[in-house]
Amino acid sequence: MTAVAKITKTKVDELVAYDDRPVFLWEVGLPGFGIKCTRQGTKTYVVKYRVGAGGRSARQRWITLGRHGRLTPDQARKLAREVLVAACKGEDPQGEKMSQRGEMRLSDLWSRYERDHIRQLKPQSRREYERKWEKLLRPSFGVKRVSEITRSDVDKFHKQLRETPYQANRALALLSRLMNLAEVWEYRPTGSNPCRHVEKFSEKARTRYLTASELGKLGQGLKALPKEGKISRAAANAIRLLLFTGARLNEILALEWSWIDLKARVINLPDSKTGAKPIFLNDAAVSVLEDERKFSFDSKYAFPGEGSSGRMVNLRKPWTKLCTYAEIDGVRLHDLRHTVASVAVGQGASLPVIGRLLGHSQAQTTQRYAHVDADPALLASDAVGKAISSALTDGDRSSSTT
Repeated sequence: MTAVAKITKTKVDELVAYDDRPVFLWEVGLPGFGIKCTRQGTKTYVVKYRVGAGGRSARQRWITLGRHGRLTPDQARKLAREVLVAACKGEDPQGEKMSQRGEMRLSDLWSRYERDHIRQLKPQSRREYERKWEKLLRPSFGVKRVSEITRSDVDKFHKQLRETPYQANRALALLSRLMNLAEVWEYRPTGSNPCRHVEKFSEKARTRYLTASELGKLGQGLKALPKEGKISRAAANAIRLLLFTGARLNEILALEWSWIDLKARVINLPDSKTGAKPIFLNDAAVSVLEDERKFSFDSKYAFPGEGSSGRMVNLRKPWTKLCTYAEIDGVRLHDLRHTVASVAVGQGASLPVIGRLLGHSQAQTTQRYAHVDADPALLASDAVGKAISSALTDGDRSSSTT
């Protein structure tokens, strides 16, 4: 999102990025001078210009002037004017700055990657990349010159994260991507990626799922904790829906009423990790949504929230409280998908049907079944819903008799 106006302290203070893309405010009277606001609220003055002749086909440079707070709008404007005047004279201030510093640092490379590549990714992927950069890569490599990052540096960084092998491997993959782009953009020689031959940690796939006994205790908690005011009714319903459908967490939290067809017993997601796909609604899932509709009828979201997004954004705290109540250890919300798959196997569903039920198929394959009246995955969903609902109810009954 971009806007053009006179950059003042009031305008800068009002600047907010509501989604994952940064917001830019450009100076109306000084083309090229602006301020960038990220989703995290960081506001940075920038100036852009083109090198030499050639008009819009000439190479564009960006210079970071400094953070808002350290610079006032007037101070940043003065710096931007100096850069733009130099550019008009045929000079290249950013090129000279890079030369004086030795060359591009990894933080500069990240800024270009963020501007030109990250915005094309899905919101969840963007957030993950930004988190890995801020928490892991920037503290270790941000000020390093791109050409001076060695395989020894990378190997040491990777080994320091051995306690979290999954995160270590993903951070290594992101750094490797940046190094490949450094070669493409001619900041490193071809074939010099220092991440090559750094051995990744082995990752053990998690297959944790809830047993019938654990489901029973979970059912007790889903009924008791909302009554005690420890978790919200909406959070309990969202967790129920995760269990009854096997959907991914964000697919449920971002769920809009316009995507739900209760008559056809299906949620038609316009997008997901695997593209557009249906989520099948068994009777238990339909009951959850009918109950939730009574309370969120005035929102476009099935599970509205009070934040800027307008919807519930996570279930971490409710899930922790629920697991504590049910005395369940080592279970993530994502493990509810494993639970659905395990119950489906117990109900005799075939692997292709389970893949269909959980949305593992390609989007184009899913469309082949769009108009089938008695979809096998819907039948499997019904069996899963009845089995899980029965386990939850059994747990509630045992609670009431104690």
